[in-house]
Amino acid sequence: MPRVAAAVVALVLVLVVALWCAAAAQNLSSVSDLSGLYSLRASLGLRARDWPRRVDPCTSWAGVACSAAGRVVGVDLSGLRRTRLGRQGPQFAVDGLRNLTQLRSFNATRFALPGPIPDWFGRDLAPTFAVLVLRHASVVGSIPDSLSGTAGLTVLVLARNAITGNIPPTLGQLANLTVLDLSRNALSGPIPASFGALASLSYLDLSSNFLSGPVPLALGTIRDLKTLILGNNSLTGSIPSQLGDLSSLIVLDLSFNSLAGSLPDDLKNLRSLQNLSLGDNTLSGSLSAGLFASLTRLQSIKLSHNNFSGALPDSLWSLSELRVFDVSFNNLTGILPDLMPAVANENISGALFDLSSNLYYGVISPRFRSIFTRFVMVDISNNYLEGALPVDNASNNISFGLNCFKDAINQRKPEECLQFYTERGLSYDGNVTQSPHPLSTSKKGHRNLKYILIGTLGSTLVLMISILLLVYCLKRSGGPRVEQQESGGAAGTPGGGTQASSVAVNLSAVGEAFHYEQLVRATSGFSDVNLIKHGHSGDIYRGVLEIGVSIVVKRINILVRKDAYAAELDLFSKGLHRRLVPFIGHCLENENEKFLVYKYVPNGDLCRALQRKPEPEEGFHSLDWLKRLKIATGIAEALCYFHHECSPPLVHRTSEQSISGPPATCAYDVYCFGKILLELVTGKLGISGSSDATTNDMLDHTLPYINMYEKGLVAKIVDPFLVVDEDHLEEVWAMAIVAKSCLDPKPSRRPPMRHILKALENPLKVVREDNNSGSARLRATSSRGSWNAAFMGSWRRSSSEIASVPGQLREDQVLRHSGTTRSQGSGGEQSFSRKRPSKEIFPEPSGLRDMED
Repeated sequence: MPRVAAAVVALVLVLVVALWCAAAAQNLSSVSDLSGLYSLRASLGLRARDWPRRVDPCTSWAGVACSAAGRVVGVDLSGLRRTRLGRQGPQFAVDGLRNLTQLRSFNATRFALPGPIPDWFGRDLAPTFAVLVLRHASVVGSIPDSLSGTAGLTVLVLARNAITGNIPPTLGQLANLTVLDLSRNALSGPIPASFGALASLSYLDLSSNFLSGPVPLALGTIRDLKTLILGNNSLTGSIPSQLGDLSSLIVLDLSFNSLAGSLPDDLKNLRSLQNLSLGDNTLSGSLSAGLFASLTRLQSIKLSHNNFSGALPDSLWSLSELRVFDVSFNNLTGILPDLMPAVANENISGALFDLSSNLYYGVISPRFRSIFTRFVMVDISNNYLEGALPVDNASNNISFGLNCFKDAINQRKPEECLQFYTERGLSYDGNVTQSPHPLSTSKKGHRNLKYILIGTLGSTLVLMISILLLVYCLKRSGGPRVEQQESGGAAGTPGGGTQASSVAVNLSAVGEAFHYEQLVRATSGFSDVNLIKHGHSGDIYRGVLEIGVSIVVKRINILVRKDAYAAELDLFSKGLHRRLVPFIGHCLENENEKFLVYKYVPNGDLCRALQRKPEPEEGFHSLDWLKRLKIATGIAEALCYFHHECSPPLVHRTSEQSISGPPATCAYDVYCFGKILLELVTGKLGISGSSDATTNDMLDHTLPYINMYEKGLVAKIVDPFLVVDEDHLEEVWAMAIVAKSCLDPKPSRRPPMRHILKALENPLKVVREDNNSGSARLRATSSRGSWNAAFMGSWRRSSSEIASVPGQLREDQVLRHSGTTRSQGSGGEQSFSRKRPSKEIFPEPSGLRDMED
């Protein structure tokens, strides 16, 4: 919910700025305040340039706000830095706040305060204290009960820390609280029912923790609540009908839990609701006809990965403001209505329309298909829709495979479609022209594809980045020798299987056909000036078409790479994913050369981004950690898209309907992705591009520093130009652990991509554990064994891992394995070096249906 997160940040900033604006630039008048500020200056080790001596703090100290009477009313540490000495032993040492008897707000966003929240916060802070923001501040330990003593508190933000334990029910005594954000911690236990007493609360975010139990009925009594985010926990039970009483609610997010049952009809009373996110639960039943009739302001509906059945209500199509619609991976069925959805009449484009992996059938009417032009991405694949394809075969934004369309590629077998319609007593014309399946003549699958992936667009960042990743780790000669031996593949085919001479592709479905002369003019005769790089499967040139569109042309010599162009055409014939570079067309006129044309993406590839070192005055890499994590997640999403054939079928599919994918191929893709993850962590170039002796030596040197029992080791291999705080170091550690699991020499022990994507979306859950064993369940399902086997195989060999670590590092690991722990630094932050049960290392998908993520 990036838009919601931005909203709460904006709200907090408004409150803080209001305090600053109310404070005139008066000289400090209180000796007690002066003493408190200098105490903070010393205990936090702040730089003299931010808080200089012999000047008035009210007018010259960054982040200090004073009232008209010259009293300190606000302290904002966000953006400040410690001295070099102060960084050596940072602590949560803010005793000086006790002296600030008129203090109203304290903000330490992204300012590291390693340690627990002091017990005296609730007792000794000024009675005027109203705003406490410790977002991303490396806070550990539990939330003290005494915090409820700050009776005037209106804003409490403790998000993105390492806070553990249960949420104190005493927080329900903070009657003036309007914003409560405890998201992205390691909190456990139930949500306190006492929160129902927070009558002034407008924003509640408890997402991305380990909370369990039901959603409290009492939350339905908070009449002013506008945002309720409880996603990514382990909540059980049904959705309380009392939530329908929240008439002011704008955002409701209960996704990624284990909620069951049907949707209560009372939700139709949420007339202000704009964002509804209930995906990745086990909700079932039909969606009532009146549910969406009164929810006219809905902009985002996410119900994917549940067990909803029946047809979508017609009232859904009357929502004119709908921008995101995702009901994929359910058991929804019926015929799409013969009407024009209201959103089709709007001028604003939507982002996603996803009806995939359901049981819809029949013909899509011309009126309904108008909705497809209003969304950037449309996915109607994996249903039983028939008739003529509602879009052009070459459409770049629509996925329509695995249906029963006529004269379209990658459709179901005619007998499969006939069986579906016959079982339901439906008429079926049976005139399905089954185009050759692109994979039917090649057991290689996509092993030899050059995956062209886009790292995610950071739409919520001020600085946006779109990284074009030209990844050719997936080449025939690059596989590890041990993999070839295990998979039984012939030499030079690391994924196993036999080598086919060609790939059958329906060219009419794959973009525009260009003439050779057009591409010559666009690239100035394929001049060296326009050469971007010499790729493994062909030379890559930049060009501009006559209509002014910037393109990238790949020039492939088929005498060297015979099937390279066909493999990529095969890829794009299946439809596009949002993480793929937009494919425009091809030129196949020449006998010995083939050309593929893509849209030009201006920000370079991953190699170039990592090579771009920081400017001396910056001191940090422009490709910061959040961007690297987004890149990794974006690639994982695309690989999951390709690996759907490696996944087990959905529970509502018959065994005849499932497609058997090549497991050795998928395992090798995972191996290559592990190399890319290592590049993102270490900044060392070339790991993913080859498997020569130098690369193998680099892996041998790097992997021993990745240990699930000791976070500190990974700091020795992190890109030296990557500046990360303690919280981000945990995410780096998590990515490194995932990378090492992907690089397991035994292909059968590498995790599937759907599990890798889950881990990258929730990296802190990879390395954090819940200390309360009674509520330590992340996702308790019957698939736990396969989850553990997928991710934890590479960690079973602890003795060999220890033996591979040189010198003192090996001694440190022996201490870890013998049960000895020690603190991480002198700041009192608890180390995450204790051995975790394997079931707590990675978040487990919720049931068999989650395994299709």
